[in-house]
Amino acid sequence: MKKILVTGAMGQIGSELVGKLRETYGTSNVIATDIRAGEGLATEGPFEKLDVTDADRMHAVAKQYNVDTIMHLAALLSANAEAMPKVAWDLNMGGLVNALEVARELDLQFFTPSSIGAFGPSTPKDNTPQDTLQRPTTMYGVNKVAGELLCDYYYQRYGVDTRGVRYPGLISYVAPPGGGTTDYAVEIYYEAIKNKIYTSYIAEGTYMDMMYMPDALNAIIQLMEADPAKLVHRNAFNISAISAAPEDFAQAIRQHIPEFKMTYDVDPVRQKIADSWPNSIDSSAAAAEWGFRAEYDLAKMTGEMLEKIKEK
Repeated sequence: MKKILVTGAMGQIGSELVGKLRETYGTSNVIATDIRAGEGLATEGPFEKLDVTDADRMHAVAKQYNVDTIMHLAALLSANAEAMPKVAWDLNMGGLVNALEVARELDLQFFTPSSIGAFGPSTPKDNTPQDTLQRPTTMYGVNKVAGELLCDYYYQRYGVDTRGVRYPGLISYVAPPGGGTTDYAVEIYYEAIKNKIYTSYIAEGTYMDMMYMPDALNAIIQLMEADPAKLVHRNAFNISAISAAPEDFAQAIRQHIPEFKMTYDVDPVRQKIADSWPNSIDSSAAAAEWGFRAEYDLAKMTGEMLEKIKEK
């Protein structure tokens, strides 16, 4: 990678990935794009307003900057996608195929994230394998499975250098929650500091995979720099760092804020989504093929999250 176009640069991942990429590859070599302008990204480096459903505009921006890589992040997340399934399909799938077409036409390297949402109720729940049954019951999950297959198709049919990971829930102190099922794992830290109490919309005992954002960003760069000859799977690598339920987060927070309390008011829509996802996933293929390894566990992440949010 030498010159990178990032779509969805104002989103949960993009808002931090752009800075990481600019530190690594140089500010002028990372072109941030989003449907809405952002002051920080616009003033700190190249920025273009871009609706990813506009294929011609995407092609023009990629060509204008002579990029060699697209990192396609623009998407509607799980809970929002269930509320607006048609909008989710048009954005998530229409934007993806437009980005893949630009990569094909301009011979670009390509990254897009999948998600544990690509799994469903019939997927093995514990230590979910890299290659397994995927029958999701949400629009977001359907989009992600279709996206995984589409990326495989563009690699096999056209030779586009597509790569991707299946992200678990992502936790960050920088970007606000964006309508995902695992957002409680971000909200809980803010409420712990502000009010010392949090009401979880996910039920006690509901285990899901999570990852701290620094690990998530490092995984992208590591995968994109990996030797392609070693990539057996190429797209949709399982990666994870933490398997935890809401009460595990509460217990970790009490190590720093002993008086913290948590109650429950379960949201049936998001709980149904969470129940369809794995309890824990197997990341061994990513470790074997490109050396993936997470640095943060729940305790280490909790300490840093609380510290950084207090600073904010």
